[in-house]
Amino acid sequence: MSEANTRWGILYCPKANASKQREKIQRLLNERKVDFDFVQSESSDSVERLMNMLIHNGYKTIIVVGGDSALNDAVNCLMQVERQVRDEIALGVIPNGVMNDFARYWDFKEGNLEQTIDWLVKHRVRKVDLGCIRYTNKNGEACHRYFLNCVNVGLIADVMNLRRQARSLLGSRTLSFIVSIFLMIFHRMEYKMHVRINSDTVKRKVMNMCVGSGPGYGQTPSAVPYNGMLDVSVVYHPELLQLFAGFKLLLTGRFLNHRSVHPYRTREVVVEEANKALVGVDGRLLGTPSGSYRIGVEQEVINFLIPD
Repeated sequence: MSEANTRWGILYCPKANASKQREKIQRLLNERKVDFDFVQSESSDSVERLMNMLIHNGYKTIIVVGGDSALNDAVNCLMQVERQVRDEIALGVIPNGVMNDFARYWDFKEGNLEQTIDWLVKHRVRKVDLGCIRYTNKNGEACHRYFLNCVNVGLIADVMNLRRQARSLLGSRTLSFIVSIFLMIFHRMEYKMHVRINSDTVKRKVMNMCVGSGPGYGQTPSAVPYNGMLDVSVVYHPELLQLFAGFKLLLTGRFLNHRSVHPYRTREVVVEEANKALVGVDGRLLGTPSGSYRIGVEQEVINFLIPD
């Protein structure tokens, strides 16, 4: 067996205090006698490049130190290789992003490195589902993107876009998020949509639609990433006071109790029309697809390291 088969590949996506955290991760791995190689990303493009390098160099355990977007890049790289190759690779996560929703679903916590690494060392594998959005881009090309967590259509994707623009001007992640939320008060809040979910047709103005294979940042809290199904929450435009109540329910895990939220469970969502509504995939902006698009699920296609 080659050395790469037994060594872990650690794909590190740094943020603030990167050197201290990196040193702590390396120390904990060394204490547990784990052989590993570290590679560090500089951007989303480098995450894909480094992930492909680890895959093609024969690493069978790949750990992403990052958030939902970095995990999304990793699984999309895995889905580009033959199934025989993919089935030999186990993907793990050490949460280190702005959004760590998929890691949090499995009880991996950013502030508890020791527990996370102890769980990863036990190498308990579970096959998990991936959602997939299939669409046509503005150049008329057929495209697809896989996701572990969720696709947002409408308001949440707009917040992502405003946050990205604010961060390019302000630099600070936290400040850019606060500014983007404030700017939404003056922004478009409804989108004309025509969506087919099971035998139901939604044809009206919608604030946001979340399609989750995972918890969907609190919008699809009952989603299970290994049952071959997608959970969907469609949010109609509430009154102002109901909007604030909705944020409270979102933060307390009771989002589906809001009167303006309409939940579904399905294997496929067909978006016939979503007038100028942006689309976000696992916390990253996809843009606005051209014409109709479909969101489906592929069952048990990725080996994921879970807690003991």
